[in-house]
Amino acid sequence: MPPARLVDAVRRILRPLVRLLISYQLTYPLLLRILKSLYVEVAETEFSVGGAPLSDSRINLLSGIHRKEIKRLRSEHPESRQPIAAASLGAQLVAEWLGSDRYAGARADGKPRPLPLKTSDPNQPGFDTLVADVCRQDIRPRVILDEWIQLGVAKLEHDHVVLNTGAFTPERGFDEKMFFFGKNLQDHIAAGADNLSGRKPPHFDRSVYYDRLSTDSIQELKLLADKLGMEALTTLNRRALALQKADSTRTESSNRINFGIFNYTISNGTGDQSPEEN
Repeated sequence: MPPARLVDAVRRILRPLVRLLISYQLTYPLLLRILKSLYVEVAETEFSVGGAPLSDSRINLLSGIHRKEIKRLRSEHPESRQPIAAASLGAQLVAEWLGSDRYAGARADGKPRPLPLKTSDPNQPGFDTLVADVCRQDIRPRVILDEWIQLGVAKLEHDHVVLNTGAFTPERGFDEKMFFFGKNLQDHIAAGADNLSGRKPPHFDRSVYYDRLSTDSIQELKLLADKLGMEALTTLNRRALALQKADSTRTESSNRINFGIFNYTISNGTGDQSPEEN
């Protein structure tokens, strides 16, 4: 039997997810089909011994799924999991904008420096230069900007492109938001699962938790969390971008990092009201 504490933790993790699934009409039968496929896939790829393929019987023992179902699922080809092009490209552009010496710079209010949409001055690179540097293919800057404006990522003011936030965080655009939703939660859960399994050294996974706060206090802490979080992300992005460029010629440059910050507040009775332990 699995540990009772694990079952309790899984219920907590799944509660907001189930709420999301119900709101988008992803029903239990469909979720069950997804889970069956994942149980077979994970057992097959991560629980083999010495790299030898697992038999249907062994996967049945690990997952509890009937062997006929396992045989059928193993013969199916999983759907493509390629990242959404717009989200991936947008994240690269913003990372270069905020992290490179050529484009980086902040205004007095701490927001990213606006870039001219087009520029002919090599000493003052613009948004068109940024797109050319990152994309390295024939993509018109105006096409990207129009998409960003539609997603709520940026706006055009006095022929300058202005980021609405210090990261590629679409205010609109379901596919783009779902891309980051899956990517970030996957890695956060993976880090926690590794730590529970005794990984050495452990992943950094910490939080600050307080309750019994007034609405004014919540608002003050939210603003502070946003400010400090963006400072941490900007600092790490700048160093990671420099290291990635330096590592581009190294044969071992196949590793990755995903550093994220989240802030969850409940105010005036809103949010997930599931029971919490103090």
